[in-house]
Amino acid sequence: MEMKKTDSEASPVVFGDRVFSIKVMRDYLSEKAYKSLSTTICSASTLNPDIADEVAEAMMRWAVERGATHFTHWFQPLHGATAEKHDSFLSPDREGGAVLQFSGKELVQGEPDASSFPSGGLRATFEARGYTAWDPTSPAFLKGDENGKTLCIPTVFCGYHGEALDKKTPLLRSMEALSRQVCRLGTLFGIKADGKRAYATLGPEQEYFLVDAKYYEERLDLLQTGRTLFGRAPAKHQQMEDHYFGAIRSRVMAFMQELDRDLWSYGVPAKTRHNEVCPAQFEIAPIFEELNLAVDHNMIVMQVLRETAERHGLVCLLHEKPFAGVNGSGKHNNWSVCGPDGKNWLTPGSSPHENAKFLTMIVALMRAVDRHADLLRAVVATAGNDHRLGANEAPPAILSIFLGDQLSDIIDQIEQGGAKRSKDGGTIRVGVTSLPTLPRDATDRNRTSPFAFTGNKFEFRAVGSNQNCAGANVALNTIVAEALDEICTQIEKDLAKGMDLNGSLQKLLPAIVKEHKRIIFNGDNYTAAWKKEAARRGLPNLTQTPDALRALVTDKAIKLFTSYKVLTERELHSRYEVYHEAYEKTIRIEASCAVNMVRTQILPAVLSYQSQVAQTVTRVSAASGRSQANEPRRLLKNLVAETNRMIKAVDKLETLIGGGSNRSVLDTMLLVRKSVDALEGVMPADQWPLATYAEMMFKL
Repeated sequence: MEMKKTDSEASPVVFGDRVFSIKVMRDYLSEKAYKSLSTTICSASTLNPDIADEVAEAMMRWAVERGATHFTHWFQPLHGATAEKHDSFLSPDREGGAVLQFSGKELVQGEPDASSFPSGGLRATFEARGYTAWDPTSPAFLKGDENGKTLCIPTVFCGYHGEALDKKTPLLRSMEALSRQVCRLGTLFGIKADGKRAYATLGPEQEYFLVDAKYYEERLDLLQTGRTLFGRAPAKHQQMEDHYFGAIRSRVMAFMQELDRDLWSYGVPAKTRHNEVCPAQFEIAPIFEELNLAVDHNMIVMQVLRETAERHGLVCLLHEKPFAGVNGSGKHNNWSVCGPDGKNWLTPGSSPHENAKFLTMIVALMRAVDRHADLLRAVVATAGNDHRLGANEAPPAILSIFLGDQLSDIIDQIEQGGAKRSKDGGTIRVGVTSLPTLPRDATDRNRTSPFAFTGNKFEFRAVGSNQNCAGANVALNTIVAEALDEICTQIEKDLAKGMDLNGSLQKLLPAIVKEHKRIIFNGDNYTAAWKKEAARRGLPNLTQTPDALRALVTDKAIKLFTSYKVLTERELHSRYEVYHEAYEKTIRIEASCAVNMVRTQILPAVLSYQSQVAQTVTRVSAASGRSQANEPRRLLKNLVAETNRMIKAVDKLETLIGGGSNRSVLDTMLLVRKSVDALEGVMPADQWPLATYAEMMFKL
């Protein structure tokens, strides 16, 4: 799709210009190969190996015409980022020259070294074999610039014995598990699959910060950890609530315009851009896509964010909490289900209680989230996200579901035996006669809820901004598949006994609601009262990653994932080990960085200033008498006392790095920070060695 250029644009935007899409394939493949491959892509069926060579040749020809010299299998290891090893299309022709070649075998399978990727015990270091396999349901794309491009082929990544070493493999497995159960439910409702599949959709909203590169380079903590380990809050940050949706600064707008154009060329349907709550914080959101493609596109978004920022003299921060005391960044995971009929099954009818299928899906979600709240917390558990979850700008660590007044009323009626009425959505009267009356949605929004129904989807708001959102959706797909499986099994038993579908639902849905209604909460999730109420209801509140991760290896989780062939027991344990080790390493890296910054940057600056103050005290005393030097002397005394506290705390921290608990390391880091931030408040600005919060937030 070509978009018309404006006077300010040098060239038109071509949506998906970098993508070997179905539309592009038609021009490069024979009719037979095109039909076969498009069927594979649309139905997620097995690739016909007979067409692999033709597809590879066509893909190479398309890529080379656009400046590509290399290809890579683009995959997503367990460290959460992407990986790629580039190979050129060039092959010697044995006559002193070279030809461009790309075979079906090279397209379909690769063999990167697996020994240096995290595996959690699935692979020994000396067992180097790992395999990438083409995922044709996510289109190949081009990366690079005028100096050369690389053909990127989305793939899964597995070990020698087929064990999943990546994020994509279990995602695809979970999508199959969900599709089977949704189609099964569809059959019970008289919806024929006719060979079609069901699938989840996703629209991940991505929050991020931008800082000027020169300030970023002054901060060793940002360079090494992605967040500021020290920093005194400026007098003004987000208190006035004037940044959210405010006018976008010209430098940032130039960045956003280039960002959108680049993302559109990758086929990423970037739709929304705006200022977020905190100064220097922003958000980009796409239109919904099929889940697997949406996950791949979000990984591209994160990379393009960083690359585009660099070209504008900026740095994009994707850490969940780059600045203390202000809003952090999440990735709102907007998830829904499309049935084999091509319709969104989380879209209510004219009034929700008239749609039995819709209510069955809602009740299934209630069962899934209540039963596996600990698992949903585990899949968003990272050291970075621990700083964000539970703060007053993010959902708490307690998982609950927001349904809104109208839908909650219907759920209450179902519990009592059947929904007979629906609260009228009504209208919202603006109160200004010159403005039209606005229709009221069936639900309000609850920005404090970690899992909120928003009209035709559920928004899982606990995913961290720096995370690969595959993990959260693997869990969502699988727990919903389990809930639907149990519902379908019971309905099938009732039908076999002669009961009709309506009778079965009238018996089944109230029982599920009664069992799982504790998961519904429509109030303020930030309050202390909710924490007490959640504890009374028996809902888990896992605030720290090590505690949360244990949910991955419980008997309940193992039974869940193995039953639906999403993850084996060994694969689950491997992920627990990988994520736990990543947490441990992150804490130690941050602590070591803090020690280094204090010893080599902050302490020398503080001691130098102390010397200046001491000299001032001596001179004032000599010139005007001791009493006239009382205030400088008090400043010096406070400086020395705070410096001593800082040194004592950093000495303790250095000792704990080698063998202290994570909690003790984190607590001691806070002590160090308290002293450092206090010293920043009394040091001359031109002598403080670090870029300040005010500079980073406001000088864009």
